[in-house]
Amino acid sequence: QVQLVESGGGLVQAGGSLRLSCAASRSIFSINAMAWYRQAPGKQRELVARMYSGGTRNYLDSVKGRFTISRGNAKNTVYLQMNSLKPEDTALYYCNARLGENNYWGQGTQVTVSS
Repeated sequence: QVQLVESGGGLVQAGGSLRLSCAASRSIFSINAMAWYRQAPGKQRELVARMYSGGTRNYLDSVKGRFTISRGNAKNTVYLQMNSLKPEDTALYYCNARLGENNYWGQGTQVTVSS
């Protein structure tokens, strides 16, 4: 079992930055992949960024160049650095971990970007 807790959301102006954190209950090297998803009101959940255990990273096209997914030094955390934020980035952001056949989800952290 993997337990995930997100933090770091908040209200920022367009053009600002936030860093989301996801704390995992075990080293993320034992996890196949970790990802950030987001869901805006009235919209479906979408994959924002994914990082595989080997270090390969992928991003949603609309956030590429602005967002960066990374591991913490303690190897039990994953971050999403979000720069040049836009109002359309407003959403509830979820941390996701894939381990074998199982997916684990955090409770989400709200990001709101004002214009």
